Amino acid sequence: MALYRNGTFVTDSWRRLDASDELPAEGHVLLSLAEWQKLAPAKRESNVAFGVLLEPGETAEAIAADLPRLALVAVNFPKYTDGRGYSTARILRDRYKFAGELRAVGDILFDQLQLYERCGFDALEVTDPVTLGLLEAGRKPVMTHFYQPGEGAEVRDNSNPWRRRSATA
Repeated sequence: MALYRNGTFVTDSWRRLDASDELPAEGHVLLSLAEWQKLAPAKRESNVAFGVLLEPGETAEAIAADLPRLALVAVNFPKYTDGRGYSTARILRDRYKFAGELRAVGDILFDQLQLYERCGFDALEVTDPVTLGLLEAGRKPVMTHFYQPGEGAEVRDNSNPWRRRSATA
């Protein structure tokens, strides 16, 4: 797995914990939603930077009140055909104004990189060898027209409202 953040590969400082792991005194810890909800309020106020991993079917609303305490929200895409995570990302950024790291994990493919970015993701856990190779070679997918609005600058082309172009294309 490689972490691709804001256009470059970086070292991942986050450690995933499960129910059997001891909470460290400091560092960056990623918990499942269930583990986060079971965590005692006193432990949430420690020197640990917390992140929560949302699985498909788990909603942004479940962590809305906790967002000021979270430095990372990771959203799992177990299959590239499951698009619920895109909606979760938009809700976190638009409705709840989440300003921390928003990370897509799971089946992350090259063709969808621009879509993740348009929904507000700023980090991707990439495991697909083809996607890794293309990113390491400096390649980026380029779509110039979009059906729906997203993050970033767009230009309407004075025709149908669903035909949008990237302002950078």
